[in-house]
Amino acid sequence: LVAPRPDERVILKHYPNSFRETDLQKQLGALGIKHLVVTGMMTLMCVDATVRAAADLGYSVTVLHDACAARALELNGVSVPAPQVHAAFLAALGMAYAKLEGTSDFLARAGR
Repeated sequence: LVAPRPDERVILKHYPNSFRETDLQKQLGALGIKHLVVTGMMTLMCVDATVRAAADLGYSVTVLHDACAARALELNGVSVPAPQVHAAFLAALGMAYAKLEGTSDFLARAGR
């Protein structure tokens, strides 16, 4: 079972962008946080929307590329396998919105 610790803040969201109609930005500001590390499901929805919004709001962002996941997509009979969806969305984020890093590299650099 995965659950927040009793002292952890929980932000309920209803949209892919974690900042939309939540107090996330207010809570981050109160804590003086300027850099976000993002992981999650799905790369093509919540990760993408939140990272773009965070960058637009002035945060520096790191996405742990191996701690996110995507699903396959289909459009007009063209199927795009999940690994390609994941790679395409991350490649786009890496162009201007976030630094992309593997979890083990991030943890080693962070001294953990």
